[in-house]
Amino acid sequence: MTNLIRATVVSLAVAGLVLVVAGCAPESAPTDGDMGDMGDEVAAEEAVGSSEGVDIAFVMVPDPPVAGENTFEATVTDADGQPVTDAEVSARFYMAAMPAMNMPEMQNTTTLSHQGGGRYQGTGQVVMAGAWTVTVTATRGDAEIGRRELTVTAAP
Repeated sequence: MTNLIRATVVSLAVAGLVLVVAGCAPESAPTDGDMGDMGDEVAAEEAVGSSEGVDIAFVMVPDPPVAGENTFEATVTDADGQPVTDAEVSARFYMAAMPAMNMPEMQNTTTLSHQGGGRYQGTGQVVMAGAWTVTVTATRGDAEIGRRELTVTAAP
């Protein structure tokens, strides 16, 4: 009977670990990212999302990002696939607080400048290694026209 209880506990622990690991997988799918004139480095992952008829593709160099300075690029297109050239675009990195480690929440926002053809680019800091929620937002004036949210894990 003791072996049965032990086997049940081990099985539940393994199942819980599998669920935790599955929940930590990034939302973006590997593709050949187009970084335009950013040199020979090409991001291995590109996140594409659609909101309110606007598509936002997002890539990082390096990919995955590292703690420290990184380059971010978003390509914004309308429902017809035409570039959106008059938006204000930003990438917000957010990490929830971890009270057990006495660590407050962290966030950093990078403004991306229009480079032409609906491509917006900027350089920003990822404060530390770990899992970050990234929200890329495109606005016109005070109105949000598109948003893409993804999870990335920054390397040390």
